[in-house]
Amino acid sequence: MHVALSYGKYVEFETLREQAIALRRAGLSLRQIRDELQIRNKETLQLLVEGEPPPEWTKRPRAKDDLREKARELRQQGWTYNRIQAELGCSKSSVSLWVRDLSSPERPRPTDTSAARRGAQRAVENRTMAQEALTAQACAEIGPMTPREFFLVGVGLYWSEGAKAKPGSNRRVIFVNSDPDMIRVFVSWLDLLGVEPERRRFSVAIHESADVPAAEAFWADQVGIEVDDLLKTSLKKHNPKTNRTNVGDTYHGCLRVAVLKSADLHRRVEGWWKGIAAGTVTRLR
Repeated sequence: MHVALSYGKYVEFETLREQAIALRRAGLSLRQIRDELQIRNKETLQLLVEGEPPPEWTKRPRAKDDLREKARELRQQGWTYNRIQAELGCSKSSVSLWVRDLSSPERPRPTDTSAARRGAQRAVENRTMAQEALTAQACAEIGPMTPREFFLVGVGLYWSEGAKAKPGSNRRVIFVNSDPDMIRVFVSWLDLLGVEPERRRFSVAIHESADVPAAEAFWADQVGIEVDDLLKTSLKKHNPKTNRTNVGDTYHGCLRVAVLKSADLHRRVEGWWKGIAAGTVTRLR
């Protein structure tokens, strides 16, 4: 499948996937496949080798394995998805994936003997479980995306969350977000567009009262770079009178992704969005 994108380049996704699968079956690790095919983003690598098991020699304990085991343990103790997410600091979609084969745990009986209170608690639990099941089902409905679908998703993502050009200011592609999933999708989208890694600059913005080194390590891991590759972190002054809710181990601040020499790319994104909007208006008429 060939999809024409920026600067007249063609994304030969299927050919690249065939090469990645062949290397995987030959016993190469993701790092070796990354170096061989010059693919620098973890999400893109995972998409290319999707469905292919890793070689036995690469299997070793990882941080996510520990999180998965802990999530399963908590689920068997009767914890809800929301409680597990808050406890482990991971996404609810990951929790759903890790524990979906487990049967719904038996809920502990409420200590209150009031029938009305027990009924209300049961209703809340049932509603929460139904909402979580709906979210998990919707997640599974997406499935693998084609390069063109992913391209259009990226256009909409940037135009809703990315920096816009103000009158008289220089155009530049800049994307800032606190959601790791959105950051990873945006970086993968840059890969799809052929934006070279050396044109990308990353920096963290966070409250000065937070664990800054931990946040820097967290974001560097999300985008596959070393902490030393980050630009200087921007610290926000802490106001002790402000009742902040973004605190604790799950708070990592925001990551700023800037693309150098991106004025033309910014104009293209604007044009792509106008094309999407115009096509929608045409369909509604």
